[in-house]
Amino acid sequence: MPTIGGQIWPQIWPWLALLAGGLCEAGFTTSLRHIDGGRNIGAIIAFLVSISASMGLLALAGKHIPMGTAYAVWAGLGAAATVLVGVAFYGEPFSLVRGLLLTGLVGCIIGLKTLA
Repeated sequence: MPTIGGQIWPQIWPWLALLAGGLCEAGFTTSLRHIDGGRNIGAIIAFLVSISASMGLLALAGKHIPMGTAYAVWAGLGAAATVLVGVAFYGEPFSLVRGLLLTGLVGCIIGLKTLA
């Protein structure tokens, strides 16, 4: 394992893997919009690649972060990213309340990372 500043890299890389896995979760949930009953092969492939990467990165991070914390962070990041994709690309509504709830979700994720 490469080191950056001594022992920092071994502490950071599981969180980077978890971040990437959470973003991949947004990829597989977004792919679900386009599967079209199994007729869109590209969306099916994107879904399978995204979910495999997402779960694999969660499993990898879970070897170094308590799994309860890793799963909560992974699910929260994926949910937050999915909401943002929906608002940015699919015209889903964004309100003050939704923004506050999303901010609270991200705050909880940061809290879990801080306590892990």
